[in-house]
Order: sequence, then C-alpha cells, then structure tokens
Amino acid sequence: MTDEDLTPILRQWPYVTGEVNVRLVQAGDGRPIVQMRVDLGILQMELSGRPDGTRPEGHDSLLEAVGASLRQQVENQGDAESFVLSSDLCRRLREEAIQFYHRYVSLFALEEYEGVMRDTEHNLHIMELCREFGETEFDQTVMEQLRCNTLMMYARAEACKALADNDTRAALASIDRGLEAIRQAMENEEREEEDAFENSAEVQLLRSMRDAIIPKLPVSQRSELHDRLKAALAAENYELAAILRDELKMLRDG
Repeated sequence: MTDEDLTPILRQWPYVTGEVNVRLVQAGDGRPIVQMRVDLGILQMELSGRPDGTRPEGHDSLLEAVGASLRQQVENQGDAESFVLSSDLCRRLREEAIQFYHRYVSLFALEEYEGVMRDTEHNLHIMELCREFGETEFDQTVMEQLRCNTLMMYARAEACKALADNDTRAALASIDRGLEAIRQAMENEEREEEDAFENSAEVQLLRSMRDAIIPKLPVSQRSELHDRLKAALAAENYELAAILRDELKMLRDG
C-alpha cells in the first residue's frame, strides 16, 4: 500500500488557496495533458475529446453520441418530436459538463483560449439539449443557472484571443456579444429580480474588461462606434446603445 501513497507527489506541488493551480505536462507517450491541483489531490485531463479520455459509444464525447442519436431519429422519422433524454442520460451529460468545466477553467489560466471557447460551447450545447429534450422539468432547467457564467467565460476567452492577436476592435465586439447573450439568457429565464442584469457578476466582469480595452481603440474608430450606436437605436436595442455610448465617452475621455 505504501507504493500507492500519493503524498510525495502532492508535496512536490503544494495547493495554493485562492489560485487556479494548473500546469501543462507530458504523458508517458509524449502527448500533452493538463493537470489541476485541487485541495485534495490532482485532476488530470486530456487536451481534446472528453477530459477523462473515454469514448462514449465510440464518440469523442457523450454529447456527440447523443447528437448522433438525435440526427438518426430525425433522418428516420423526419422530426425530433418524440426524442427524449432520460433523467439518467441528462445526469451523465451534466457529469460530462463538469469535466469540461474543470478543463476550460484550467485552459483559461494557461491562456489556451481556443480550447476555452471549444469547451464552453460544448457545455452550452449540453444545456440546449437538456432544455429541449430533458425528461423532467428538473432535467430541463437545472443547468440553466450556469448559462450566464458559461457565456461570460466564452466571451472572455474570445476577447483575450483577439487581444493576443492585437485586434482590439474584435476583442471589444466579443465582449459586446457576450453582454447581449447574457441579457437574452436572463430575459428567457424571466428573472423577476430588479436590476438582475446590472447586478450580475458576469456582466460586471465583462464591463470591467471592456472598460480596460476601450482606451486602446484608435481614435479613427470613433465614427464606426457612432454608426453602430445609430443602428442599435434604430433597432431599439437600448442595452447595446447604452454600451456604445459608454464606449464613445471613454474614447473621448481617453
């Protein structure tokens, strides 16, 4: 039993409270894998496919397996009206989403932004499938509480990737899309709390990121912002219009 004790390994990599403790290492066959140090041990994840390396029903993920079943039914029956995800299958999809969550948090810390975007999209697709085809109301709604956070992480990763490519305008557009997606998600949830959008931690984080980016915009882009503001007002998209007004003000102040 002493040969199975993990204490020496854990002591070589102490857990630091309040930090995302991750590293990229090589497996025995040379392939890269990501590790996350948690308080009670180490999570080890593959960089592609399912983080645990399994292949449900021969697919890269359970989501892909379910998607294949859905497509097969539509092909055979012409529609998906009778397609239902059992509570057990929804539970397994949620468990897969947790694995992908751990990986995209790790990848964000490693500045692997494309991987973050891939994995957040994966989890958003799981939410959509469960919401549309879940067997019970619980199966349909339990993951919705994670939607805004997942949308925020996608927007952050997309914006960070754009900044790494020195494309400030694209980064700003990514944040604007993220804010709009969160607003729509909250409207779909029909949240009754007053100022739920304004008080959302996800919204505040993205706005802080946007505020840090705006001063980096070339002044020549001011006219483009004006055009976008006019279009937003014409479409009665007042949330986006307010965002664009803030951007113009910050650009002038800068």
